[in-house]
Amino acid sequence: MTEVQDRADIARAVALLRAGELVAFPTETVYGLGADAQNPAAVAKIFSVKGRPADHPLIVHLPDAEHLTEWAREIPREAIALSHAFWPGPLTLILKRSEIVPDAVTGGQDTVGLRVPAHPLALKLLQAFGSGLAAPSANRFGRVSPTTAQHVRDELGDAVPLVLDGGACQVGIESSIVDLSQGAPVLLRPGMISRREIEAVIGRPVREAASARPATRASGMLEAHYAPSTLLVMLESGQIAARLRERLQSGERTGVVSWSPAPEGLDAPCVWHYIGPDAVAYAKGLYASLRALDQLGLACIFVEAPPEGPDWAPICDRLAKSVAGSGESAEAP
Repeated sequence: MTEVQDRADIARAVALLRAGELVAFPTETVYGLGADAQNPAAVAKIFSVKGRPADHPLIVHLPDAEHLTEWAREIPREAIALSHAFWPGPLTLILKRSEIVPDAVTGGQDTVGLRVPAHPLALKLLQAFGSGLAAPSANRFGRVSPTTAQHVRDELGDAVPLVLDGGACQVGIESSIVDLSQGAPVLLRPGMISRREIEAVIGRPVREAASARPATRASGMLEAHYAPSTLLVMLESGQIAARLRERLQSGERTGVVSWSPAPEGLDAPCVWHYIGPDAVAYAKGLYASLRALDQLGLACIFVEAPPEGPDWAPICDRLAKSVAGSGESAEAP
């Protein structure tokens, strides 16, 4: 995209947003479906297009960290430290909301999720708009998040007046979410900014949501989410080839998403997506692979269980929720 075209698209996007319309835009994590966060009627369009429950809160994207005091109150020192360390970047902070934040954004809660995205096109849009944009992932609620502009067009079509194309997302899975609104910090959703990195900045432990029983609702906390319509089955590395061979008699094709290479000489009707053993590269390619396989009319998709370790924790989180929400049947083949 040329600089001239870039400016023209940003100007059109800002005009649409100020008119209460929706604009999809890239972030470093996934593509977002944006609306003026101070316009409840515009925010309502997000819920309508996505089919998202009205009590499910949205994340507000800000032009820079200086806007934090406009959107939040009672801001703890940890929030300032984290914003300085990781913004722009894939970290969302849950804080007490200010009076400018409408109920439509927060699902009626007294808290709001805020972040500054690290994508040049998103930052240009936000800076030109001059305020916050509510923007969940630009897909139907519960389905696989989009990591390219074409993913958004394929899924939402004419329901979105404009999709800004910023190429493939560099991170590929959603931001880490830290709740700082209740005193002790809680990691509500793991992301590529790890709990250890967050703790190193704030100088105290961050509890996991599973152990903390969080009082705050946030994006991505449902047990079933990020899911393809094709049944997704998680298998250990050594099980995949045997399960594929079992399916030879049926003649039904199966998809595979793996971090280890396909075994040599595998004779089975499958479409194998090998992403690789690096957690960063795997996160970047995961949703694109799930979306590609989901379009092929496969009987099911086998996904190789990820390795253990902190680098893979956010990927394990997304895959567990993808498996839980996938398919027309809850039964594995």
